[in-house]
Amino acid sequence: MNKSRGHNMNFTEIAENRQSCRSYNPEREIEAEKLEKILTSARLAPSACNGQPYHLTVCRGEKAKQVAAATKGMGINGFADQAPVMIVISEVPYVKTAALGAKLKGNDYRSIDIGITAAYLTAEASTQGIGSCILGWLDDKKIREICDTQYPVRLVITLGYPKENKPPRPKKREPLEKLVSYK
Repeated sequence: MNKSRGHNMNFTEIAENRQSCRSYNPEREIEAEKLEKILTSARLAPSACNGQPYHLTVCRGEKAKQVAAATKGMGINGFADQAPVMIVISEVPYVKTAALGAKLKGNDYRSIDIGITAAYLTAEASTQGIGSCILGWLDDKKIREICDTQYPVRLVITLGYPKENKPPRPKKREPLEKLVSYK
């Protein structure tokens, strides 16, 4: 996130600099134009049959606090209520062609598509100098009530300005040789 101020990052720089933010400045709101860019990038993410089997609910203020509370438990996500924006990603039904492909091939394309969308959203947030964290620990039933949705909640993404502008933590990743093979 440090590099994002002052120049455009290429994708590798985004991947190197983006990290899960767990310390937000709750007093600093995200500007509407930055949030719009983040949501637009999420909208442009690829999906099976271009079906976009998800819905994004943007929660701010009291709704964000309620969603944050529904992501906490057993000492997990204690930082979430600092984030001024919570993006709730719900899974909606497939388009017919993707549903047929999923059934024939035994793949859960919706989960894949939601993951890609979350990646696009958090990558764009990083280019805007906005911190993010993808939360999978959540109370689906409670968040559905808060957001007034019938659809299952799959992820919640916290968004906000980091409290401190720290350099990225070293990434703990498997070596490329272990993750990639050539045939």
